[in-house]
Amino acid sequence: MTDRKKISKKTLNKAFHHWYYGHLTCFSQEHMQTFGYLTSMLPIIEELYDKKDDQKEAMKTYTAFFNTEPQLGSIIVGITAGLEEAKANGDAVDGETINGMRAGLMGPIAGIGDSLIVGTLIPILLGIALGMSTGGSPVGAIFYIIVWNLIAYFGMRYLFFRGYEMGDKAVEFLVGAQGSAIRKAIGVVGAMVVGGVAATWVNISTAFELKNASGKTFLSLQKQFDSIYPGLLTVLFILLCWWLMSKKKISAINTMLILVVIAFVGVLVGFFNPGLKY
Repeated sequence: MTDRKKISKKTLNKAFHHWYYGHLTCFSQEHMQTFGYLTSMLPIIEELYDKKDDQKEAMKTYTAFFNTEPQLGSIIVGITAGLEEAKANGDAVDGETINGMRAGLMGPIAGIGDSLIVGTLIPILLGIALGMSTGGSPVGAIFYIIVWNLIAYFGMRYLFFRGYEMGDKAVEFLVGAQGSAIRKAIGVVGAMVVGGVAATWVNISTAFELKNASGKTFLSLQKQFDSIYPGLLTVLFILLCWWLMSKKKISAINTMLILVVIAFVGVLVGFFNPGLKY
């Protein structure tokens, strides 16, 4: 009886670092994270299979389209490392099974990761950093860079090795009822965090006023808005951003460009006052 093949810790570390640094390698709309995935699996395939033809055949499994939230997605890479090890040892695992698992986990992991990382963790860290940057201090920026990179690195590393250890046992947890409950809970928390950040840091107001012949203001649009609903313009702009990105699928960059155009036109017509003096 031959000994079972086992991926060495050195190779697993190498595979993880390839994913950590290269998950967006050669990123394109056609392939997304496919090449980053190939880069990560390469050292594992090279260790598990001695023959070049076997290595080429094994790598074909990971040429399929792949895209998910990259930080939390490291668990998928870890799971496939464990499944590839089982396949190399002759277990009832083939390339189709591995690809089916990858395709099945992309969506759930993206849903959890976008809510947890993009919608919750990053806004919290940015909120803390903005508070530390009051008055132009660089401490906030330094804090964010250091803390985010530490959390990302060690968090992704833990998930990668945890996925490798759990193998296909992680699939049921991530796509089953528990995974659905986690996604909903994180979505609620993410919405609360974004709402808190918006209420703290976003403030939209208008300078539009109507004056009589003597120059006295008889109508202040901002006061009218405040009498109806304090912070009404802020809420409307936040809802506009949500509508553009969520319903119209406009990217964050294009949404920001739209806001720049609105601000520019608003200043020209006197709706906004940037407070510039010249």
